[in-house]
Amino acid sequence: MKLIDTSPEQRIRKLRGNAYFSELPEPILKEISTHMQLREYLRGDVIFWEDDPCDGLHIIESGSAKIYRLSSQGRQYIVRILQEGDTFGEVPAFDGGKNPVNVDALEMCRVWVIDSEKLRALVAAHPAFAQKVLQNFGEMLRNLVRMVSEMAFYQVTHRLARLISEYPEEPRPHWTQEQLAAQLGTVREVVARSVKELERSGAIRIEDRRIHIADDSVLRQWIPPN
Repeated sequence: MKLIDTSPEQRIRKLRGNAYFSELPEPILKEISTHMQLREYLRGDVIFWEDDPCDGLHIIESGSAKIYRLSSQGRQYIVRILQEGDTFGEVPAFDGGKNPVNVDALEMCRVWVIDSEKLRALVAAHPAFAQKVLQNFGEMLRNLVRMVSEMAFYQVTHRLARLISEYPEEPRPHWTQEQLAAQLGTVREVVARSVKELERSGAIRIEDRRIHIADDSVLRQWIPPN
């Protein structure tokens, strides 16, 4: 990891474009900008480990990363793939606890980090900011409930259909079956059968070992309701 030099204007521009800070007045943005830094990670670098102290709120400037948990047997479950503009590390940044997950860089990426103590001071001093934090946490909780419900009530094929639909067609990620299994909380053999099932239905096609949407209307028939 290395630190990247940034200007006050760059930092304020990044804050204006983030859902947590977009509605804050200029003087507060300037104040926050003195408590943030831009870090660069290479592919495979660990951004942070589970149970480590939290540095702060993280925002992906460029590149991609994965949030994951490891079982006691070493099996990996990918909670989320992070792309440009995504925010992560909210829970420990605001509650003062340790990191609940691991995050690794999937490619060279740059990540903004905003100091946790400054954020908690903002929550105490500015009700509008506290309200925005609550709104974002509510959305995160709803997404988590949806994920748990889908794992409990729907087959892997249905969950795979949603995963495929959530990523843009170009550039379509090059997922291995192991990576798909880690995101869906299953094993490679089950993913292989689910891919074949979606392919036979006409929803997707495989070209150059990448998944492409062949018929969006058919694919959506597989996706569980929200």
